[in-house]
Amino acid sequence: MASRNTPVNPMADKAASFGKELADRATEAKDSISDAARTAATKIDEGRSMAAERLESAASTVQDRIGELPGGQRVKELASAAADRFSSTADYVRTHDARRMMADVETMVKNNPGPALLIAATFGFVLGRALSRD
Repeated sequence: MASRNTPVNPMADKAASFGKELADRATEAKDSISDAARTAATKIDEGRSMAAERLESAASTVQDRIGELPGGQRVKELASAAADRFSSTADYVRTHDARRMMADVETMVKNNPGPALLIAATFGFVLGRALSRD
């Protein structure tokens, strides 16, 4: 017979055990996701310099070849604008770490949800097409 001080309720014990196990697994998942996010941010930060150099190189190449482009003045103006964007993007990548870039993307998406959704859908479509090819 059970003593008066120890209630016997197997369902309550199982529920408590299950709740603790669930909380432990949630903590493990959170820690794992945090570790993955830190690793990704570190990798992005390590590649920023190379990405900035390549963007700057692309800007320089476009700028150097503007005179060779067919299509008249309007095409040359567009190419020059593209080169300027490459260069400013290179500066941005050099001066902002991964966290700051993600915060900027989040702000842009919040302020412009329609265009952000369109870009995400387009990117998903292109990625799906690329991955589904034989």
